Amino acid sequence: MSEDSPLRLVAITDSLHDGVDGLVARAALVVRGGATMIQLRLKDESPRMLVDVARALRTALPDTPLVVNDRADVAMAAGAQGVYLGIDDVTPMAMRRAVPANFVIGVSVGAGDDVARSAGADYVGIGPVFGSDAALGAERFGFLARQCRLPAIAIGGVTAENAASVMTAGASGIAAISALFASADPMKAAQALRSAQDASGR
Repeated sequence: MSEDSPLRLVAITDSLHDGVDGLVARAALVVRGGATMIQLRLKDESPRMLVDVARALRTALPDTPLVVNDRADVAMAAGAQGVYLGIDDVTPMAMRRAVPANFVIGVSVGAGDDVARSAGADYVGIGPVFGSDAALGAERFGFLARQCRLPAIAIGGVTAENAASVMTAGASGIAAISALFASADPMKAAQALRSAQDASGR
């Protein structure tokens, strides 16, 4: 993937601890630092709030693709570009029949058993790659990415220190939550991740 791919650096939102305006401001900073897509993930918020936040992000960052976790209805209501489906959600193939033709669908892959259900998706998010007892590691990530035969982003514990390893293993991009949105300087954090990706030569 080129550096301009929307999957290069996906910034996944964390919470509304500083309100909608605060979250949007942090999103703007990570985009300024090099994030290429925003993934709206707010597990504890109502659908109405999700639509409000998604619309606020679209207004503030009209040139940055936005996908919404789990809720295609929220994504379409807010004018987002797509949805990101978890392992327990409907399959991408089933979702494809209910959304517009140009709607982007991403899907989680955590094990070999998940590879088959990725059919119909535009890209996969494989993880957790680092940071937990169940972490796949870069080598296993690369194996699953090749099995899926779709653009793959690395999710879970990805930092500036390990980003190059997953890029070398075949990642089209990386996704981060706390490394970006929990940083005291989200723009600088995004720049560090992009620099690490660039250092991989991919």
